[in-house]
Amino acid sequence: MTVKTRHRSQKSPSRPVKGLHPRNLHNQGYDFPALVASYPALAPHVKPNPYGDLSIDFANPLAVKALNAALLNRYYNIADWDIPDGALCPPIPGRADYIHYIADLVGPENPDIRLLDIGTGANAIYPLLACRMYGWLCVGSDINPQSLANVGTIIDSNVDLKERFTLRTQTDKNHIFEGIIQPDEYFDVSVCNPPFHASQDEALKSSQRKVSNLARNRGEAKAKTKASNLNFGGQGAELWCKGGELLFLKKMIRESQVCSSQCRWFTSLVSKAGNVRPLKKLMLKVGAVEVREIEMKQGNKVARVLAWTFFE
Repeated sequence: MTVKTRHRSQKSPSRPVKGLHPRNLHNQGYDFPALVASYPALAPHVKPNPYGDLSIDFANPLAVKALNAALLNRYYNIADWDIPDGALCPPIPGRADYIHYIADLVGPENPDIRLLDIGTGANAIYPLLACRMYGWLCVGSDINPQSLANVGTIIDSNVDLKERFTLRTQTDKNHIFEGIIQPDEYFDVSVCNPPFHASQDEALKSSQRKVSNLARNRGEAKAKTKASNLNFGGQGAELWCKGGELLFLKKMIRESQVCSSQCRWFTSLVSKAGNVRPLKKLMLKVGAVEVREIEMKQGNKVARVLAWTFFE
């Protein structure tokens, strides 16, 4: 299937995205004709939206996954990216922004950076982007062997990644860094997209609200969704844990003190603005000598990354 339209979207396939990092390849929005040309499986999901721009139905999980696979294929030379049904499907532009800002933190011109991804999930988006954008050496850790098996399949399809991207299983749910960072091992930076809900029910209600908001934006009267049909995906430890985001990150901060000499910068996304202040306070309490709050913007959406170090 080919995408044909007489709308102005052929000249400007998608609207520019305000606020993305200057090095982000998606600053000008999605070039859907080019994406379809390089990844034909996206074609059935592309059609003009009410503004006359080519787009997809972001409430359709298959459309979102196809868009991600197309973006990774065209812009990052990652073939055969896929995730199991129900797994977390990350927005590529925002995830790329995180890596770009981390590059600013550790030096974008340095190709010898070693990155640790805590909770890499089945999508492994941060190491994949870091390997491709900056040539870094990456380790992805997760507590779910099935998620890591899926990532292993992606790496097998992109054989040049095997020397730059390795996987480790966290066998103890009570630890984050312990058992992953080996003795005498050093990382320049760790990244994390923590589980931000306290229960499965809370996560489901949040995703349903997002889908309902998308439906309203498309002019639909009502959105009916099921847990298995949420475009945002996410299962188990990807979306929720006891105590939610705040408790998880407090545990991470305390444990970072134990391996403070083995990682220069610890970083994490923080989804809830109200969690920033108590987390900063805890970082200083455990001995961090510098704490930074990095603000990332994507249109009207604002995300934040907290970074802390024990190095002078």
